[in-house]
Amino acid sequence: MPQPTLPDLALIGLDQSRLSAAHALSAAEKWPHRPEEWAFLLGISTGFGILAGDRLVGTALLTPYGTDAATCNMIIVDPSMRGHGLGRRLTNALLDAAGARECRLTATEDGRPLYEKLGFVATGQIHQLQGNVPALPVPDGPAPATPADLADIAALDRMATGMDRADMIARLMAEGPVFTLRTGGALRGFVACRPFGRGHLMGPLAACDDAAAETLMRAAIAAHAGRFLRVDLTDAGARHIALVQSAGLLPVGGGLAMTRPGARPTPAPAGASTYTLASQALC
Repeated sequence: MPQPTLPDLALIGLDQSRLSAAHALSAAEKWPHRPEEWAFLLGISTGFGILAGDRLVGTALLTPYGTDAATCNMIIVDPSMRGHGLGRRLTNALLDAAGARECRLTATEDGRPLYEKLGFVATGQIHQLQGNVPALPVPDGPAPATPADLADIAALDRMATGMDRADMIARLMAEGPVFTLRTGGALRGFVACRPFGRGHLMGPLAACDDAAAETLMRAAIAAHAGRFLRVDLTDAGARHIALVQSAGLLPVGGGLAMTRPGARPTPAPAGASTYTLASQALC
C-alpha cells in the first residue's frame, strides 16, 4: 500500500501567540505545565515550533543563561507525527540557536538515544517526588529573601551550576517565596518555591553543605503544609530523599540530566551544590 502523504511541515519561531496550542500539546502528554508555565518559559526563551498546515505539531525552547550556557526544553512532537525526524529537527534548531553555549536538558529514556546522537552525555539522575504536605515544624534559621539578597543568591547559584541565572532567579523571586540561610552574614544556601502544575514546586535549592540544604528543605516543605508540592532532586539532593518522603512526597519518576559541551565550557561546581532543580525545563 502507498504510504500516506505528509502535510507540508514548516519550522517556525514560537512565541506567546501560540501559547494555547503549545499548552494543548504538553497537556496531551499529561505534562503538568499550566498556561502560566508556558508563558513564563516563552518569556525567557527562544522558541521553535513545527506547523503541519496551520496545526502546531511540535515545540522546543532554548532558555539561555548568559553567553555560556542554556537549557533545551519543552521538546514535544504530536504522537501522530512521530517517526518523521521532527524531534531531531527541533533539537537541531535549538543547538543552532545556542551557538557556542553549553546545552543542558532533562531527558526521558525514550529521548536519550536522539540526544546522545547529537552529542549530549549523561551527567546524573533526576528524582521526581510529589504529594500533599502535612503540617510540619518550621526550622530555625531560614528567612524570607528580599531584593537585597538577589546578588548573593545569584552568585551562590552560579557556584553550584556554573551558569549565570540571575535574570531567571529574579523572576522566580517575583513568582513565590525564596528562603535564605545565612551564618555570620554569609549566605549558606537558598531555596525558591512557586506555583507549578497541580500545586507548588520547590526549587532551585543550592547550598554550601548538606546541613544547610536539609534546613532549607525543611523550611520549604513546612511552608506548604496542606498543599501539593513537587520536587526534582539531583543526585546531591537524593541524599535527603528520606526527609522528603517523610513529608508525604512520593517518587513518581524522574529523568536523566544530560549536557552537550559548548565551545566555552561552564565552570565545574565549586563551593556549593544544586540539590533541587528550578524545574526539569529550567534545570
